[in-house]
Amino acid sequence: MKAEKIRELDEKELASKVKEMEEQLFRLKFQMSMGQMEGLKKYRELKKDRARIYTVQRQRQLKAAGEAK
Repeated sequence: MKAEKIRELDEKELASKVKEMEEQLFRLKFQMSMGQMEGLKKYRELKKDRARIYTVQRQRQLKAAGEAK
């Protein structure tokens, strides 16, 4: 998922995306521990997307805090 697309989402959508990603990451990690390594690329991609979402959320928090001053 591109950062531009993430920035278009509102806070509720971002929170739901993070929750979905956490569940998918858990499932993939479990599958990989069982020896199924097909999910490694998907696992890495999900981690990066989750980090992008966290970055956008943090940027919004800092922007809101800056405007509040």
